[in-house]
Parts: sequence; C-alpha cells; structure tokens
Amino acid sequence: MTFLRESFIVFRRQLRMNLRNPAWVIIGMLQPVMYLFLFGPLLEPLIAQLGVDNAYTFFVPGMLVQLGIFGAFFAGFSLIGEWREGVIEAERVTPANRTALLVGRLVRDIIQLLVQALILVGLGYALGMAGSVKGIVFGVLLTLLVGGACAAASNALALTTKSEDVMAPVINMVMMPVLLLSGILLPMTLGPRWLESVSDWMPFRWVTDAVRTSFSGEFARDPMLYGTAWALLLFVLALWWGTSTFRKENA
Repeated sequence: MTFLRESFIVFRRQLRMNLRNPAWVIIGMLQPVMYLFLFGPLLEPLIAQLGVDNAYTFFVPGMLVQLGIFGAFFAGFSLIGEWREGVIEAERVTPANRTALLVGRLVRDIIQLLVQALILVGLGYALGMAGSVKGIVFGVLLTLLVGGACAAASNALALTTKSEDVMAPVINMVMMPVLLLSGILLPMTLGPRWLESVSDWMPFRWVTDAVRTSFSGEFARDPMLYGTAWALLLFVLALWWGTSTFRKENA
C-alpha cells in the first residue's frame, strides 16, 4: 500500500504538469494523425498486396505501435528538466521507493498514450477501418505495454545522459531503423528477401505484426505469440533498467 501511495503521489504531480502544459500531448498526437491522413491514402493501390479490404485496417495498427514507441521515447526529456531544476535531488532525500518514482511517471505516460490511442482508433473507424472489438482492445493493450517499455527506457537514458543534446541524437539513431524495419509504414514482405530477413531481428516488427493480427481477431497465430512475448520482455527489461538507474542516482 505504501508503494501504491508513493506511486500515486508521483503520478498526480506529473499529471498536473502535463495539464498545465499539454503541448507535448498535442505534438505527440499530431504526427500519427498526419501520417493517417497524408500517407494512408498512398496505400490504397496496395490493398490487394496488404490482404485487407481497407488500407486503414492495415495502417492504423502500425500507427498505434509508432505512437507507443516514438511518443514514449520523448518522455525522458521532461525528466532532464526536472533533474536540472533539482526535483530529482529533492525526491532522492525522501524515503520513497525508487521504483515508485519511476512507476508514477510511467502511469502518467501510459494514460497519455491510452487517450491518444483511442483518438487514433476512432479516426481509423471514421476512415473505414475494420476490426474485431476484442482484437482492437488487445492491440491497444500491447501498444500500452510497448509504450511503457519505451517510456521507462527513455527515463533511464535521460538520467544516464542528463543532456538533451546527447539524448536527442541517440533517440534519432534508434528511431530510424525501428521505423524502417518494423513494418509500421509498409509490410516488410514488399521488400527484398534480405531486408525481410534483417527485420526478423527487430523486436518491434513482431509487436507490429501482433497488433495487426489482433485487429483481425486471429489470436491463435505465431505473430501473436512472438509479439506478445517480445512486448512483455521489453517492458520487464526497460522497467529493470529504469529502476536501477533511479537507484544509482540515489547512491
């Protein structure tokens, strides 16, 4: 109960900060929406190759994963500001559980991601997307899991670098291969065999395939198993890294 109370106190403060300055929430939502309206129509001629009746049935799940990855990766920038202002130092002198300091922030990021995901799914339906209700719910849950993993990793990276100038190029260096090799924009099967083989080593490719498969309501398929396993593993590893980084700050 003490852990939950401490996590809630951190979450409440982080939420208040977001509500005072919702710019990051709006900016994080604009990118996938622009992709939806500007890139989505380009997939219409590829419907037969995508194996769907509507391009957005393929595209929206990919945008969900992109939202979970790219939006959450920027969560650490606000933590650098808090560190510079002495907030992290003030938290260090309290008896609060170091995991609670991270979890409170993660809950804020996950709730923000949930709101953005619901808006994206709603826009997808308006554009003709089709999908199983249970599958969409499971796909959103997978997105939240991946988003939580990326947010935890972003917080750990922020406390490790303590500099926006260092963190920004690192994130950009990671994002580019993730975007190109995870099949978010286009299925990897459209590319040459060697590129598809390379993408098999990209965990986010399996997560993307799992979200797309869940939208179709087909839960008993390999992409669902591998994608769910990777999402859980990434979340556990990122949570461990984030917690250990907060503890090192206390050392």
